[in-house]
Order: sequence, then structure tokens, then C-alpha cells
Amino acid sequence: MNHQYIYTSLTRISDLAEEGFALKQLRKDQWETGDYVICKIVDAGSNTLNLELPNGRMRGVIGGESIVGALGERFATLEATGTWKKVADDLKMHVLTGAGLLGKLTSKSVFIPNMMEVIYTAHAFRGEKKVTMDSFVEPIEEIPFETPVILFVGTSMSAGKTTSARIVTNLFKLARLKVVGAKLTGAGRFKDILAVKDVGADVVLDFVDVGLPSSIYPREKYQFKLRQLLSRIALQNADVAIIEIGASPLEPYNGDIAINAIRDQIKCLILSASDPYAVHGLMKAFDIVPDIVTGISTNTLAGRRMVEELCKVRALNLIDPNTTEELKRILSSSTGFSL
Repeated sequence: MNHQYIYTSLTRISDLAEEGFALKQLRKDQWETGDYVICKIVDAGSNTLNLELPNGRMRGVIGGESIVGALGERFATLEATGTWKKVADDLKMHVLTGAGLLGKLTSKSVFIPNMMEVIYTAHAFRGEKKVTMDSFVEPIEEIPFETPVILFVGTSMSAGKTTSARIVTNLFKLARLKVVGAKLTGAGRFKDILAVKDVGADVVLDFVDVGLPSSIYPREKYQFKLRQLLSRIALQNADVAIIEIGASPLEPYNGDIAINAIRDQIKCLILSASDPYAVHGLMKAFDIVPDIVTGISTNTLAGRRMVEELCKVRALNLIDPNTTEELKRILSSSTGFSL
């Protein structure tokens, strides 16, 4: 492996570290989402910031190192927003996620540390072609998606979706079922689907596997990418798919497209909510009724009672082991599998 650069986890679908590449600078009007670019770190930001490697491990940085990441966009409600489209003539940008999502920071919460700043060096090239995430994605024949789905949706980022998905995955694996874990929308990080892999999911896939650094992408083009991703999930012939919609469906990550594409296969919908009123708003916006509401809004009896009275849906704090038996009953009833 070439240790001249830090290869971030958005390069995990590539062979850049093993096979190498040439450097070539391109004008900004030649840049596109998913381009692999090399940038030099000019400000490491907070000493708490690390970069996610292709294997999912986190790595600290030293000033002046160079990274390989991908141009993309992020529009997170609670942390930061940014896009490569706003990069100015000084060619400075930021590491928008630890996975190596690169773009110009456009806004940031005061509650998160300063983000890592980098300066564009060049695009990765092989021969006369720039190297992109799509360079390593071979289109497959699309097949019907018929895998039963347990869908995890949130009213915002950091509402508890991944934690809930881990708990449910573990229950299906204890029942000796084949489980595929997937994330259809969000901003590229490996840790979320690895968390499901760590508790036994047989295979994990996300939008990075079809060449997207985040799912902020033109809607028609995203629909093609989504069909490719769902076909890859279907090919696993799993008993059940644990699927997460990253962020919130109301954010510009194409979550509404993803939900509609799998709606007929959803056997159980688990909504992680930041507060009871957000549950009500999401139900109205997407015409969905969750089977279970969990997450921050269910941490206390007051929150659970408000969810149930306001929205008429079951509220369970899934991290409380006392809820496990009821969770099993709901999952067994909705999927037909004995847990």
C-alpha cells in the first residue's frame, strides 16, 4: 500500500492504495460529485478530529499530510453543511465527514469543533481519465427487490437509528436468520453499516457501493443508483433486510425516493425521534405510521406518554432490556419469523 497519502473510507470501493494513480489539476468547471481528489491538510481543526480509514478504523492526523477523498455535499441539520460547488479560487475546502467527503463548509453548529481544512492539490488520474467513485462500480442487471424490510427512519440525524438497528439485527441473528444490512441515504461514513455488521449482519451495503459519496444527488440519477443498490441487496437472498434511511427523509438526501422504492416490502417501521412533535410532523409529511417509536423521545416516561397520546403509536426505549420481549412480539407478528 502507498503510504504517501491517507486513504479515507470513501476510497474503500477502489484500488487506489494498491494500484496507484497520477496527479492532474483540473479547472473547477471540470469537477463533479464523486471525483477522487488529493488535498493537503492546512488546518487539522480540533484535536478530536480523526479520519475514517477504508477498514472503518479512525486515524489521527499530523499537519501537512495529504488525503485522498471524494468531492461531495453534506446538509446536516445538527452539525454542518457544505458542498464542493462553493469552493472558491483559493481552492480551500473542508473535510465534511471523517469518511473523506470534501467540499467547502457553508455553515456549522456552534456545538461542534472547527472542521479540518484542506487545499486542493489535484485529481487522481489513470491515463487520460480522471478516477471517480463510478470508476469502480460495475453496473449489474436490475432485479426485483422482494426482501422483507425492517426500516429505520429518524426525525433527524443522531436520533438513535443505528443503535436501534443493531438491537434488531442481533435479535434476527439469534434466531439464525440471514440478515443483510443497508443504508440507502445519508452522508458517507462506514461506521453506521459496520455497526450492524458487528452484531452479526451477514452482508452490509450502502450508497458508497454504487458510487455516491452522499445521497445528495440529482433525483433522476439517484433513482438509478438506488435501483442498482436494491438489486445488490436482493442478490443476497437474505431472510430480512435491516435498512436505514440516513438523516431525516425531510432533508435533501432523497430519503422520500428511497422510502417509496421499498414501501411495499416494509414489514416493520421503527422511527427514532428527537421529540414527540417531530414524530407527528414526520407521520404527516410522509403518510407513514411507525410500528414503534424509539430514540431520544422515549428516554423518559413523559416522552413516551406524549408520543403515544399525540401520535397513537407504541413508544419503546429499545436500549432498555425490559422492552426486548415486546420488541420480539412486534417483530415476530410483522415478519412471520419466530424470534
